[in-house]
Amino acid sequence: MKKNKTKHYRHQYVIGDLQGCFAAFNELLQALDFDETQDKLWLAGDIVARGEDSLATLREVKRLADMGALTTVLGNHDITLIATWRGVLPPKPKDKTAAIFAADDCDELLNWLRKQPLLVFPDEKTVLTHAGIPPNWSIIETAGYAKELEKQLGGSLKQLDRLLPNLYSKKSDEWSDKLNGYKRMRAIANYLTRMRLCTASGLLEFSFKKTLDDDMPMDFRPWFEWFVVRERRILFGHWAALRAEVDTKFVRALDGGCVWGGTLVAYRLADAKVIAVSGDVPLD
Repeated sequence: MKKNKTKHYRHQYVIGDLQGCFAAFNELLQALDFDETQDKLWLAGDIVARGEDSLATLREVKRLADMGALTTVLGNHDITLIATWRGVLPPKPKDKTAAIFAADDCDELLNWLRKQPLLVFPDEKTVLTHAGIPPNWSIIETAGYAKELEKQLGGSLKQLDRLLPNLYSKKSDEWSDKLNGYKRMRAIANYLTRMRLCTASGLLEFSFKKTLDDDMPMDFRPWFEWFVVRERRILFGHWAALRAEVDTKFVRALDGGCVWGGTLVAYRLADAKVIAVSGDVPLD
């Protein structure tokens, strides 16, 4: 049997949270001299929400994905968008996503979105998820857990509608591989899309969104400060207050807080070069 050849790209970039910042996204692509026929983009999730044009952003992301020039993981705002579409959550006034629900291609866009992965391997040295990987999970285990939830999110609409109401809870479910059913799915979603602080055993804390210099709840640390030797570098977004400044041997933060007036960040896989553009764009 003839093996499929892996496509060779001129450049591959991992980009932090877009959050619907369409103008900044286009500016960044210009700064990268991005060629959709030769280059590949990997997105850290949160394609939509607080920026000035989530609809245009989502359409462009899907267009590039359909032609093989882009792969995205799901973020918490993306899952929230899907849950709002299915009537599980009310629209959030802060999320400028109403145009998506009013669009003729809404169902097409969101049916595509819900089938996107939660974890991907951009190259042989890295792994990408929206929020990160907790200290109590290996990368191999995480990939398996991600597949479990992806199967539920991308299944039938009846299956999706049963799942979504069970993904939201103010209380963190302490992880055990014996967790089953919707508690297990909720825990997986929380780790991969909502995590910032956790204990050494992986118990999550959801309220803290500040910087590393701020006081944190007792016994909780940023998930990446619990030292775990990894064979791959973990690339992640989600935590805007970090301003994409966390850069260690084992992790690289990519959310530059574009939607909050920070930057939209691209990380070039070949040489770890960072290219960023200002997120100082009008939100209204």
